Amino acid sequence: MAQTVAARLLERLREWGVEQVFGYPGDGINGIVAAFEAAGDEPRFVQSRHEEMAAFEAVGYAKFSGRPGVCVATSGPGAIHLLNGLYDAKLDHVPVVAIVGQTARAAMGGHYQQEIDLQTLFKDVASDYLTEVNVPEQLPNAVDRAMRTAVARRAPTAVIVPADVQELDYSAPEHVFRQVPSGPPDAPSSVVLPAQEQLEAAAAVVNAGERVAILVGQGARGAAGEVMQLAEATGAGVAKALLGKDVLSDDLPYVTGSIGLLGTRASYELMRDCDTLVIVGSSFPYSQFLPPFGQARAVQIDLDGSMLGMRYPTEVNLAGDAGATLRALLPLLRPAPDRSWRARVEESVADWWATVERQAMVAAHPVNPMRVVHELSLRIPDDAIVTADSGSSTNWYARLLRMHGSMRGSLSGTLATMGAGVPYAVGAKFAHPDRPVVALVGDGAMQMNGLAELITVARYQDRWYDRRLVVCVFHNNDLNQVTWELRALGGAPKFEESQTLPDVDYAAAARVFGLGGIAVDDPDELGDAWDRALAADGPVVLDVRCDPEVPPIPPHATFEQLKETTEALLKGDPNAWRVLVQGVKTKAQEFVPGR
Repeated sequence: MAQTVAARLLERLREWGVEQVFGYPGDGINGIVAAFEAAGDEPRFVQSRHEEMAAFEAVGYAKFSGRPGVCVATSGPGAIHLLNGLYDAKLDHVPVVAIVGQTARAAMGGHYQQEIDLQTLFKDVASDYLTEVNVPEQLPNAVDRAMRTAVARRAPTAVIVPADVQELDYSAPEHVFRQVPSGPPDAPSSVVLPAQEQLEAAAAVVNAGERVAILVGQGARGAAGEVMQLAEATGAGVAKALLGKDVLSDDLPYVTGSIGLLGTRASYELMRDCDTLVIVGSSFPYSQFLPPFGQARAVQIDLDGSMLGMRYPTEVNLAGDAGATLRALLPLLRPAPDRSWRARVEESVADWWATVERQAMVAAHPVNPMRVVHELSLRIPDDAIVTADSGSSTNWYARLLRMHGSMRGSLSGTLATMGAGVPYAVGAKFAHPDRPVVALVGDGAMQMNGLAELITVARYQDRWYDRRLVVCVFHNNDLNQVTWELRALGGAPKFEESQTLPDVDYAAAARVFGLGGIAVDDPDELGDAWDRALAADGPVVLDVRCDPEVPPIPPHATFEQLKETTEALLKGDPNAWRVLVQGVKTKAQEFVPGR
């Protein structure tokens, strides 16, 4: 019996080592769906509740496995739904391959049902590689190029397969004119190194520094040991961009934590006072949180040469693999004899952790959201994976969660889209079914995507060796991040009609779906609730009623931000008095004796 194009497609994915494809069915991919059934569900078809969730799950899988994520969707509406997740992959430099259906070739151009111009739709998001398979002989080369390009460019790619082509008999490309063969599946594995003279120039800059700061991003993840050697040799402190939060343990006394608006005071002070900056694998965009221009000499290391020198006036740019480049640079460095700068950094780090612990214990109504993450940090397993969503809860993930052991963590860093936290967690569980996963999600994101995706969690929990997946909902009935942005950046009071959310019992909803549900409205019950959730034998939703008026005060609030917030409160913000009280109580913890 002849093999169909769809069957050959799945076979090629298996040859690439793809174990699951995240997707949602539709008649534009009927041939592919039938091929999954005929292949005994190998690779496994993981059914999300929505194509956007399938794309997010592929991103989460790729981020935590280091292998390309694959998603599949039908033509028209399904293809459109993929876009948010694929843009998340594009902006965070994550390898994802999208397989997308299309109307039959004979109907193209006929204003047919669900027909849209997919080439135009995906032209930007899959700019590194996008093709349509119109004859069977195209298929192997198209799939191979999509996979190789996704890995090499760390980007999303897309392969469009019209519905009728999926059902054609497959025939391999021949050794003839205008047919293109393809080699066996293999991923690029070359190591890029800068030239020796560039390394020497970089070493000269670093050796001349007396107060060295290091900023790491996700590009430094495979070079953690080398970054620690660099920090020890130079006496530097190390700040972490949000996507690089899991690169180094927060138990290291010179790691200052996250940087930026969601960052720590220790990181702010590190950048404010340094005279030399080494950026490793990061494209952190907010230059106002880096040293003032002209204050620090800077060196940047990045595998992607196009990202060099675009955030800060760096003096030496090193295009190369972070680990290999640092290994070549380290022998050229002179150990810093004066450790006074390191002592200042470590004192600042210790003060910061003491400060946020005090802030987390400040009374709120009903629960201080900072305490939610503080209590988690005290008990989270060394091998846990943490996903975070976009919203005010991101502040507490960034500032209070202490990474240690082999913990991993990520979120939608550059697109900063809401709704990725729970599907990321599903992708993480398929990447590491033997590790516990925690998703930190605001109630806005939970209502947007998370509630529906709990059904996916319930469906697939038996596939995971370790079934622990805790979805922690910061339940404050407010689109809190935007509320604070209105106050601090726009000088506008909270607008109830846009900001207030319907009240939902998330723990009860979890139980309806067959999952565990724990509701907390007393801060003294938080520790026990986390213990129960992390010890459960299945997924749990931890529904914590949080105070929406605990302010996400940045490490260095500007006069303009304080002015705008004050004006917003004076204009009739419905919670003005409580905002003022909580802000004063929280900020006061930075000035207790001993700091």
